[in-house]
Amino acid sequence: MHVKSVSENPLSSYNRRDFLKLSGAGLAAWLLSPIVNAVSQGHLTLGRILEQNVRLYQSPDFGSKVTGVYWKDDIVNITSATVGGDEPAHNRVWYKIEEKGYVHSGVVQPVLTQLNEPVVELPEVGALAEVTVPFTDALWGPGKTNRFAYRYYYETTYWIDGLVYDSNGEPWYRIQEDKWDLILYTPAEHLRVILPEELTPISPEIPLEAKRLEVQTANQLVLAYEYDKPVFAARAATGAIFSNGRYLTPAGRHQTFHKRPSRHMAAGNLTANGYDLPGVPWVTYFTKSGIAIHGTYWHNDYGKPRSHGCVNVNSQAAKWIYLWTLPYVPYTEQRVYENFGTTLDVI
Repeated sequence: MHVKSVSENPLSSYNRRDFLKLSGAGLAAWLLSPIVNAVSQGHLTLGRILEQNVRLYQSPDFGSKVTGVYWKDDIVNITSATVGGDEPAHNRVWYKIEEKGYVHSGVVQPVLTQLNEPVVELPEVGALAEVTVPFTDALWGPGKTNRFAYRYYYETTYWIDGLVYDSNGEPWYRIQEDKWDLILYTPAEHLRVILPEELTPISPEIPLEAKRLEVQTANQLVLAYEYDKPVFAARAATGAIFSNGRYLTPAGRHQTFHKRPSRHMAAGNLTANGYDLPGVPWVTYFTKSGIAIHGTYWHNDYGKPRSHGCVNVNSQAAKWIYLWTLPYVPYTEQRVYENFGTTLDVI
């Protein structure tokens, strides 16, 4: 979904009461339309398969004939998007894969392939960089013969602190692995160094007390308000109940006191709902236990609970929220932690 700045956002024409008159289903459909339009207009042309195996259907309906199977990290050509059958009700968007058939959008990450010129002179403290290809592999040393460490995915973010060259003269960025205190390397052309102007705060003239976020767990939405007028909305996937426990997003009033542009998130047993997710982008924490709003690259299925407590949104929405909320994170800092923040209500 294309995320607009506050000044561009069509929500600014609504007041809070009128906005909330929209039913959950109606609002969800309204929020889906930019996704369909973006793909239909050719802005998103590639898709990465997100699950171990994904079926290709003859028509945009799970009841139609299966015509093929894709495997995790296969890259497919998305030629259009459409609203399919009645199920699943929370996400009826399907992607057409050339003339081969349809895949449900929830298991496909729209991606691009954009190669970058390496940045030789980085700030002394390092800089934030974003993956701009469907995926790239992080290795234990510069050069393709080194051992594999992690696969980094499109729109994930990392802190880089140097540019080095392998024995063939190819440039690699040195990455500070923030969870395990490791040093890894990725091809420099696969990462885009984020410039200071890209991290300019959104509507900094609005005082702290006039901004508020609202996470609606019933409708699986995140709304942003200025002076009680909605200025932004995004579909979400909040905390769910799994076989090994309840991970509901904690209800109540919170503050966005802790933020970081990138975080390696890992917990639990990978065979039992555990996770190991490097480079989670645009993380806005609102509890001391680590619950946050953040970007998501392991699913594209918003509109139903499916997280371990955090609020999953697409990466562009997470970036907007990160830049709009207080406290602001300086360009040269990897995190900020304060005793204040934007009010966030989970209802």
